[in-house]
Amino acid sequence: MHIYLYSPSGAVRDKAALRLAVKRLGKLGHDVELDPAALSSSKRFAGEDDERLLAISRAAASGADIVMPTRGGYGLTRLLKHLPVKAIAQSIKGGTRWVGHSDFTALQMAVLAKTRAVTWAGPHACFDFGAKDMDDITLACFDDMAQGRGEGAGWRLPAADLEHLPQKALLAEHATLWGGNLSVLCSMVGTPYLPSITGGVLFLEDVAEHPYRVERMLTQLLNAGLLAQQKAIVLGSFSDYQLSSHDKGFTLHTVVAWLRSQTKTPVLTGLPFGHVATKLCLPVGQEVSLLREGREAFLLWAHHAH
Repeated sequence: MHIYLYSPSGAVRDKAALRLAVKRLGKLGHDVELDPAALSSSKRFAGEDDERLLAISRAAASGADIVMPTRGGYGLTRLLKHLPVKAIAQSIKGGTRWVGHSDFTALQMAVLAKTRAVTWAGPHACFDFGAKDMDDITLACFDDMAQGRGEGAGWRLPAADLEHLPQKALLAEHATLWGGNLSVLCSMVGTPYLPSITGGVLFLEDVAEHPYRVERMLTQLLNAGLLAQQKAIVLGSFSDYQLSSHDKGFTLHTVVAWLRSQTKTPVLTGLPFGHVATKLCLPVGQEVSLLREGREAFLLWAHHAH
């Protein structure tokens, strides 16, 4: 596989992680191409806005099997007006898989809104392939995605979910899978770069956001009418936040319970995705089915693929 690594968001500070990622991907048999501006830096960004736009265009023209960011951070929402969505969609039509998470959500939503092309929620070079010990599940899911073998994904629901879910096994069918990072998604509400999805399966994750801020962002999606339009809401990992004595028992569980009290849309938790070591690869924009058998949840997409 030809893998093209580029830096559309934050500057790469951990160059050792990037070197390890390139080495690890090479050992796995991939031909890794590093964008010439991958290590550029301007303030907190991987180069000026125009430089990062050029990097995205080079990635789209690379003919690579997989295009993957070096890292996330912040920066893609600054580029949305000039994002080469047609070139990205054309590369996807030609067989390139664009994969990433975190700030990459902005690119995914814009491409979906403007072209309906399918991208992949999945790993980054530094965070995942540059980790000291890479997670086996993440690697296996990435390999399935790269080889075009992925047909779906499953995970074990927390026992507490069961009393809040419908008894029926089929929770959603012919539903567009969409979402990603909650804070990035919220920043796009009211813009032409957030797709209008009804009857979808919305998945969400975030990092370093206190539960009250997670609730505040969910409130925005709720009040914007987006949550009521979905067949299901699937929550991934909300990691790396710090509770305080002021919270007095206000936790992420409080937020999930509140969300369930505000919407009739089924809310599932425990999806292995986010800023954590174990992450699935998920086709954003693809039609999926969502099923539940006891505590086992399944997202299936192979039978919907075109």
